[in-house]
Amino acid sequence: MKKVTLLLALSAFATAAFAQTTPSTDVKVRDNGTTKVVTKTGKTNVGQALENTKDAADNVAHKTGTAIKHGAKKTGHAVKHGANKVSAKTKEGTEKMEAKTE
Repeated sequence: MKKVTLLLALSAFATAAFAQTTPSTDVKVRDNGTTKVVTKTGKTNVGQALENTKDAADNVAHKTGTAIKHGAKKTGHAVKHGANKVSAKTKEGTEKMEAKTE
């Protein structure tokens, strides 16, 4: 049910974002009396909010991925360090046992 609700909300935002394609035209009169026609095709408030949300989600995903990668590196280093310590202790114990048996 949650997925259906999210899908409907997303489609409503997407529809609002696509509805912003109609350009608006402004006529500006300069100080010297000439006119300038300016056509704006900018985003509506809903379209801009949707884009901001997408950008924020991308940023969060990037930060999360970086944190996971960093954590995996730290964990890998700790495992390698621990394995080396265990290996060294095992070798030391084996050498002591061999020395005793000889």
